[in-house]
Amino acid sequence: MVFKIRVIFDSKEDVFRDIEIRDKQTLWNLHQAIQQAFSLPPDELSLFNAFNDNGEILKTIPLEDMSDDGDGETMADIYIDEIFQDLGDKLQFQYGMLDLWEFFCEYTGEVTEKATAKYPQTIYRFGVLPLKPPVKDNAISAVPLDDLGMDLDLDDDIVLEDEFDSVDDYDNLDSSMDDQY
Repeated sequence: MVFKIRVIFDSKEDVFRDIEIRDKQTLWNLHQAIQQAFSLPPDELSLFNAFNDNGEILKTIPLEDMSDDGDGETMADIYIDEIFQDLGDKLQFQYGMLDLWEFFCEYTGEVTEKATAKYPQTIYRFGVLPLKPPVKDNAISAVPLDDLGMDLDLDDDIVLEDEFDSVDDYDNLDSSMDDQY
């Protein structure tokens, strides 16, 4: 069985690709197909997020095992027919760390496997991906600061401590460094 997955770039403009992939291929194969279909830069970390009907993340599936004990589930462990069971099922795909590209993958149908086709394959392209991902208004931090165990009061003045007692000490250091070089 071959699944048809529409991969939609999360932006104001319409940019998407339709990908056909075998039911017994994995999310790793879908990851590779998305990377190629959108000409994304190679060697970036990525993950898939599965959501419930309320938009809460049920499962995060990374490209590589990030668990402490080394037995975490990865994209290579999940078959396409395990994750896409009903028409309309969706996954979020995040690609990259510094430049975060976000996509939504939707299961849109099934097609008959062609003996001569190499899967996964991109069968339809619409729109042009920008050179850089759009900056989201709410994309300040992927992890809330209070979840990092930091007690931050952003209204307090920041005081930087250094070893200089006065501006003259700093100026003397600067001139002594010039004498060395």
